[in-house]
Amino acid sequence: MNERIHDNIDANRFELDLGGQIVFANYRREPSSIVIFHVEAPVPLRGTGAAGRLMEGIVAQAKAEHRELVPLCSYASAWMRRHGQPVGLSG
Repeated sequence: MNERIHDNIDANRFELDLGGQIVFANYRREPSSIVIFHVEAPVPLRGTGAAGRLMEGIVAQAKAEHRELVPLCSYASAWMRRHGQPVGLSG
């Protein structure tokens, strides 16, 4: 699989383009964390695992930056728990 997330810094969101449809996660970078506010997939991609693939890319990005993920979005939080990812706490 050659899917790569794009860090759209200007829009403060991670994006995954799947055939012209964009799955995205709005975020804010803090000194030691990335706070995820909202994850959304277009209706035709819901239930296909697209948002999960985006989350996998976000986890990899956070690890590369040595930041914890703080999911304020219920989807992101549930995904992280289901996949054994540590859930950071904003402080």
